[in-house]
Amino acid sequence: MRLGTAIVLLALGAILTFALRVDVSGVDLQVVGWILMIVGALGIVLEMAVWGPRSRRRVTQTEGYGAPASGPVQRTTTDETY
Repeated sequence: MRLGTAIVLLALGAILTFALRVDVSGVDLQVVGWILMIVGALGIVLEMAVWGPRSRRRVTQTEGYGAPASGPVQRTTTDETY
């Protein structure tokens, strides 16, 4: 689930729960709205937990110390703190 989908589910759940007053036989739209809001919030949290740390990493290329000029370039990954 992507971030946009989670936000849409959260908004749709809020509309069903708080703004819509329709009786449908066999379905409680307020419960469906709460479920959609929970799923949307969980999707946002998981999206930030899974993809958030990856976007803060930066790959830099540096010459290795004492490596010959024709040698391979050494890659390092550093975590940035804000």
